Amino acid sequence: MPNERLRAALAAGGWTYTALANKVEVDPKSIERWVNLGRTPRRATALVAAETLGEDVHALWPALRQARPARAVSPELVALYDQRADIPVSTFVDMLTQARERIDVLVYAAVFLHEAYPRLNDLLRERAADGCAVRIAIGDPDSAHVQQRGKDERFGHGIESRCRLALMHYRPLARVPGIEVRTHATTLYNSIYRADDQAMINAHIWGVNAYGAPVWHLRRSGAGGMFDTYASSFAAVWETATPVSEG
Repeated sequence: MPNERLRAALAAGGWTYTALANKVEVDPKSIERWVNLGRTPRRATALVAAETLGEDVHALWPALRQARPARAVSPELVALYDQRADIPVSTFVDMLTQARERIDVLVYAAVFLHEAYPRLNDLLRERAADGCAVRIAIGDPDSAHVQQRGKDERFGHGIESRCRLALMHYRPLARVPGIEVRTHATTLYNSIYRADDQAMINAHIWGVNAYGAPVWHLRRSGAGGMFDTYASSFAAVWETATPVSEG
């Protein structure tokens, strides 16, 4: 079975089989077998390769783990953060900056992005100008689901006001070619930040503000995986959302 996690790591870092082979001192055909046939290298070699790629050795080659109870890990899971507050805003910005085809954002407010990176609208305009399709879906502050979320998270009217603030931030983009801004009235189970084949998924936990909830970083490796599940979820919400008028 091919090692899709390794394939994705090579692609993300721009590594060829030959370049990595030279770094870890093996034959390029060995790298090819690791990727296409799912072969597991010797531990010492694997450690050097993983360090070179900036990946966890056990994520690349689970067989190298010491005997433990079996645990399935999706090859699309790049990283798992205990809470969104642990992630530098630059991580989100860098991901969006790298997008070439699509940016999708599904949130209630997420004003932390504009607060920490005031050039966010400029970034989105630049991406759209380069041909990137940008879709932003934010919470309708008058929605019963948004108001209930404020009560659940003990945020009160704060979440409604933050939705209105988010709308103020994003409304100027509604007139920009290539950018669509909509409001939605759904129960939001996850916030989704997608840039091409990468996505940050911020889970929502009852009674916990989004910044204190876990985030998983996904990179699409094939059809039907976790990434596609969240992409389909975004599409379903988008169909129910209402276009924002130009400001």
